Amino acid sequence: MNAEFFEAVADIEKEKGIPKEYMLEKINQALLAALKKDYPAAADCCKVDVDEEKKRIDMYIQKTVVEEVEDPDIELTLDEAQKISAKAQLGDIINIPVETKKFGRIAAQAAKQVIIQGIREAERSMVYQEFTSKEHEILTGIVSRTDLKNGALAIKISSNSEYTETLLMAGERVPGEQFREGDRIRVYVVEVRRATSGPQVIISRTHPGLVKRLFELEVPEIVDGTVEVKSIAREAGSRTKIAVMSNDPAVEPIGACVGPKGGRVAAIVDELRGEKIDIIKYSDDPAEYVAAALAPADVVEVTMLDEGKNCQVIVPDGQLSLAIGKEGQNVRLAAKLTGYKIDIKPESKAL
Repeated sequence: MNAEFFEAVADIEKEKGIPKEYMLEKINQALLAALKKDYPAAADCCKVDVDEEKKRIDMYIQKTVVEEVEDPDIELTLDEAQKISAKAQLGDIINIPVETKKFGRIAAQAAKQVIIQGIREAERSMVYQEFTSKEHEILTGIVSRTDLKNGALAIKISSNSEYTETLLMAGERVPGEQFREGDRIRVYVVEVRRATSGPQVIISRTHPGLVKRLFELEVPEIVDGTVEVKSIAREAGSRTKIAVMSNDPAVEPIGACVGPKGGRVAAIVDELRGEKIDIIKYSDDPAEYVAAALAPADVVEVTMLDEGKNCQVIVPDGQLSLAIGKEGQNVRLAAKLTGYKIDIKPESKAL
């Protein structure tokens, strides 16, 4: 039985990736807890020896050799001791073997629960470690079920050999996107938290980080550091503004992001189900940066104001509605992108 037991532990390591040493330590703890449960009067004298090399598990009650026994649970006479070991002397500690088959049902159940719990804890720890390494990355998942009441999607996501199921909450879904069970879906890992039921992976389809990672997947110049993403402002499902700069004078950052015949940005727009993307050239000059951020509108003049991060922008009369955008979206995203509060005035009222 001992040999088969160690083979089973090796199988767990192979199938679940749980280190053998971890499992043997948990099993030692489980058997010791079970032994103490069956021999409560000798709880402090219980010992378990798990020897992987010899493929043996031995359990003992350690008893002290005394002249006169006062507590038979933890003491024995010299005559009794010498029947076990001929060299026994007064004061020696003698190991009295205990067979696992003599365990009571409750004790055996307790041991089983500790082992099962140990496996679960190890699996959760492995899942947590794996997905923590994927924070702020994109993972592909499969929709396992939908909740029509609150609009959440249960997503089964994987990383290497680890799997977990998490929820894409309604607030993290892009308005208008429809998914059915079995659909593949790309999600952005916002955070991984520890929870009593196991790791909780917080995912999103609305986070600006999703757009940044999609550009990294499509634009090699961003991955190698030639082009740098400086800022992103997003209203998911509608419009995103992304500011980029080049660290190489020979590389035009907007062109690199757009790609040959617009192929790179088109792939990202497709992934985002038609969300509009404005690619802006970043500038260290705040006025120039704000003017670029208001694209596609033309800008006549940008005046940086003294009080805080405020500026006034003058645009041609015919460009006012374009600069502001539908329901103020364009100027709102420009302000979020640049970090400046933007006051727009038509050219005719600025004179």
